[in-house]
Amino acid sequence: MIISRNDEEKRSRIWRVTTLVSSVLIVLIAVYLLTKLFTTNPLEGDWEDEDGSFVMTIESNGTMSVNILEPEEVEKVDVPMNYTLDKDAKTISIHVNEEELEKISEESGGSFTHDMLKNAISPVVTTFDYSVENNELILTEREYGEQMIFMKK
Repeated sequence: MIISRNDEEKRSRIWRVTTLVSSVLIVLIAVYLLTKLFTTNPLEGDWEDEDGSFVMTIESNGTMSVNILEPEEVEKVDVPMNYTLDKDAKTISIHVNEEELEKISEESGGSFTHDMLKNAISPVVTTFDYSVENNELILTEREYGEQMIFMKK
């Protein structure tokens, strides 16, 4: 309607508003993408061990859980843990709360003992160098150099 009436002033005003809104949207999207690129946790998500013995669920708030899947056991258990991530050095330190292990062993009714849980999660309770490529996470133990390979679920 405005275009067909040749009202140059209204067209000019609409054009300025349109370019202003689109410019603001472009800037907001660029800021969002840049913050996601540089502030997100590269390890966040579900990772399954290559032999299928356990699944790690890493969250962005410094917590994670390890789902232990023992081949001879029918049951499975989630063990909550904490981690600290250093993106500059590309290291992750995984820690377990002993009280949580005790609580899980009591709630399992004897299916899982404290020692069974501790032995099952012992391979991941240490400091690792990490490398993420495509959908593969490689954790290299800093002390002995042993590697664990996980696939993204």
